[in-house]
Formats: sequence, C-alpha cells, structure tokens
Amino acid sequence: MPAPVEKNDFIRQIVRDDLASGKHAAPRTRFPPEPNGYLHIGHAKAICLDFGIAQEFAGSCNLRFDDTNPAREDPEYVAAIQDDVHWLGFEWHDLRHASDYFEVFYLAAEKLIRQGDAFVCDLTAEQVREYRGSLTEPGRNSPYRDRSVDENLDLFRRMRAGEFADGARTLRARIDMASGNMNLRDPALYRIKHVSHQNTGDAWPIYPMYDFAHSLSDAAEGITHSLCTLEFEDHRPLYDWCVDKVDLAHSPELLVSLTAKGMPFEASKPRQIEFSRLNINYTVMSKRKLMTLVNEGLVNGWDDPRMPSLQGIRRRGYTPSSLRLFADRVGISKQNSLTDFSILENCLREDLDAHASRRMAVLDPIKLVLTNLPDVHEETLRFANHPKDETLGARDIPFSRELWIEREDFAEVPPKGWKRLVSGGDVRLRGAGIVRCDEVIKDAAGDIVELRGTLDPESRPGMAGADRKVKGTIHWVSAKHAIKAEVRLYDRLFDVPDPDDEADGKTYRDHLNPNSCTVAQGYVEPAAALAQPEQCFQFERLGYFVADRRDHRVDAPVFNRSVTLRDTWATKA
Repeated sequence: MPAPVEKNDFIRQIVRDDLASGKHAAPRTRFPPEPNGYLHIGHAKAICLDFGIAQEFAGSCNLRFDDTNPAREDPEYVAAIQDDVHWLGFEWHDLRHASDYFEVFYLAAEKLIRQGDAFVCDLTAEQVREYRGSLTEPGRNSPYRDRSVDENLDLFRRMRAGEFADGARTLRARIDMASGNMNLRDPALYRIKHVSHQNTGDAWPIYPMYDFAHSLSDAAEGITHSLCTLEFEDHRPLYDWCVDKVDLAHSPELLVSLTAKGMPFEASKPRQIEFSRLNINYTVMSKRKLMTLVNEGLVNGWDDPRMPSLQGIRRRGYTPSSLRLFADRVGISKQNSLTDFSILENCLREDLDAHASRRMAVLDPIKLVLTNLPDVHEETLRFANHPKDETLGARDIPFSRELWIEREDFAEVPPKGWKRLVSGGDVRLRGAGIVRCDEVIKDAAGDIVELRGTLDPESRPGMAGADRKVKGTIHWVSAKHAIKAEVRLYDRLFDVPDPDDEADGKTYRDHLNPNSCTVAQGYVEPAAALAQPEQCFQFERLGYFVADRRDHRVDAPVFNRSVTLRDTWATKA
C-alpha cells in the first residue's frame, strides 16, 4: 500500500511551524457546531479539517456544542451531530458544551466590568443599530457607556438574578465606537433571555453572545488553533480582544467552577485561522433555505437523499471515505470558490468502484423466454462479487428459462451503432451464454410484452463456443427467482448551477428539479435483496445503489440510487 500523501495546505503549514518552533507540543482543535439544525456537507469539510489535523499531528480535537441560544436548539440535533461525526470516522477527545462554561463566562464578564472594559446598556436593539453608525460614518457612544463600575456590577448582577425583562438591558464591551471594524463598536457580550436551557434548565436568565462565549471556550479548553470559515475573519479582532482582556491563562480563579465539575482545563491563548467555506453548485447550503424545503414539504425531511445534509447524503449512499476524499480533493484555501457537483459525485464513484460488490437488477423489465430450454429448467451460476477484488468473494445467481431484461436493451428498429438485442440478432447474456431473439410478442395496443429467443448451448460457460464474438452484453435476472424491489432514482435537487441566483425574478424554489426523484418497480437478484441497510452495490450497467437505511427490508427491498455510472450532467451544462 502506498504511503499517504502529506497534505500541505496553509493551515497545516502553520501547525507544522508552531510545532517546530516549540510553541505547542501538539495541536488542540475543536469542532463547535450550534445544535440548531442538521449538519450539511459543508460541515463535513470542517469536521475533516478539525479532526484531521488533530490525527495527523498527534493532537486532540474536542466536539463542543455552542449552546448559547437555547430558543433555537434541540437535543435531536445534538444526537444527530454526534452521529454524523462518528459516521465520518472521527472520535472526539472531550465532549463539551458552551453551557459548561456559563459560570466562567459570567465571572469573566464581571472581571471586564471591574477593569472598565464592559458596561450595562439600556438602549433597545433598534437604538443600538442607530448608534452604531455605518461603514462610512463612526458610531456614537451609548449614553450609558460611562456608568461607574459599581453601578455596572449592580445592574449586571440584577440581570443575572432575573430582575429585568428580555431585551431591557445588555452587557456591552467598551472598545471603540469609531472603529473601522463594526464588530468592535462596543459589541454586546450578554443579553437577557428568560428561556429554559436544555442543559442548565432555568438557572440562567442571561446568555452570552457567540463571540464572547466562543473565544473563552477555546481559551478554557487550551485550544491552540481555532479554525473557522472566512466570514469570521472580521470577528477575529473581537475574538482576540476577549481572550486578551479576560486572560484566562492568568486568571485561575475564573476556572474554579470547571474544577468543581471534574472537567480538566488548560487555559491558553488560541489562534483563530480562517479558511474558505465549501460552496457547491446545483445546491443550497443556507440552513434557513434547507429548513424551508423541509417545512414546506418540498423534500421528505432532513434525511431526504436529495438534501445536502449529512443525514441525507448518508441515506443517499455516500460513504464516509468518499466524503473524506472529497474534502481532500477540494482542499483548504483562503479563496472562496465554487466546487462543481461532479467532483463530489466522482469521489463517490471512485470509492464505490473500488469497494462495492456487484449485483444484477432490472428496473424497467421486459420478459425474455428462452424457448429451447425446458419449462422446469433451473441452474445456478457462480459470479464474482467484484471483478478486481477476489477478497469480496462470490455468490450464486439462479438462471432459468424465463428472464427479466431491461426494456431499453431491446430495439425493434435499432439506431445506428446499436449493440444490444434486436429481432433476429444475437447478444450475450452476462455470464450465461449468447441468445438470439426469434420472436416479438405484442399486445392489442401494439406494445411489446414479451421476447422469445434461443440460447446457443455451445456458448454456455465452459463450452467451446463461449468465446464467440458478439457486439454486446446485457444483464438479466431470473424471472422465477428475482425479488421485486422499489428502486428510487435520485438525481440533483436543483436543475440549474446557481439556484440562489434571483436575477430572473425566480427563487431557489423555482429551480427544483422535477426529475430529482423517480421510482421504479423492478427486480433484483436474490443476493441483492439480502442486503443490510446502508449496504452499497453497483447494479451492473445501471449505477451505484444503496439499501435504504430506513425503509429497506429483506422481504420488501428498497434501494436508492447513489450516483450514475457516468456524469450525465456534463452535456447539460
């Protein structure tokens, strides 16, 4: 097996330099999702980066839930996120929650007040926006900015005690209302929310803002490299301000609450590093838009195989290794770019081509009767599970007088270059011999209902004529032994590369692909029906399919098409 290729993106180079200089003994990273929805494929890139760097450099990575906004969060999402991380093949060092640090955040806020770095503000949200100024005009100081330390401490403690209504007051950082960075214009650190929290119950009527909580969580956990997407680049000065002003590394008294909980900590000054987020054409990544698709019934839930959610693409048949390959192929950079959907599909094809067992299935069946075989004829043929991997073994496929073949594999009037079955012509039945079509049976409406032919006995496996040349080979299943199956033919959810483009007055809803899911009632060989949920196959000549993780049963098989054998969209672009 070849040695793994060393990854050389700019973040990994920073880590290498930090380790070489002795700044850190090992990297500590974290993946910090907010549990307010399901993860999507963009998060997979971040997961592979955060956990991947920890693995590659013998470090550690925490899974930390940013649960500072309880009104929007749900334990269902917490469970799904943990499932997604495990499914992708990663294990976290510690499972943490921002709520683990609520006492730390509160004591840190009091410290900022005592230092003169924070104040309690009575402006409404609308007034705060008015005072903030614009990109070209500086903001104005709040009339409450110069309250005394004692008054601020008193008001903040009363906020903590629950004396004030939602939105009545905020705790704001005192930085610079004339800063060219809007995030530094006295941003809010705490807001009042009388909302029950899934972990802390009704203990807290105030909750920290994301920038404050995120930076101090990183510092408390000893995170060395805080990796995030480019939209947080403008937030980095505030991140550093919070870390520096609170200075947890030299304020052990603020971390006493963690010791009481038995939670190890090693406070540090983390470094935030930004990278470009994943953007893929023919899809939308906005959580709000994905939520709309679900709530309006435009898809069948978050795990609909057309959705870019990790739950959805997992049900579609995408494998963890294909997504890790995709993350490697897309790479890490500082430049925003648009990734073509075909790259994602090709990563899955590459993985399944190497690892998926082969099976035979017929999705649009027409019966082929081999008239020179007895009515009771039955035999068993041995087929390798994979043409290039003997370790995957072999299976038995029953063969009989009556077969199902694909309707599209027969042409009464063949087009130029046709290499499949025609009336009076020969074609090879995969692994069984050569058949000639002798008769075409039609119904009263003129539709073909049955084909009749003869199987050349000298072309059977092991016979002298087995190597006789014919133009084409088609697949089949025994009509007597085949298992009926529902096969869901999934395709891209949107039919234009940029469904977010509203230049023509349309929205992403108007660009839903009407052919993104069609259902076929077909037949599969018996070995396919025995599949376990989430087991992937190549249905020969048809594409890659997976046994549906929710609906598949041995007695009622359900398969989802993961991806076609070739890119069928290249000619549509």
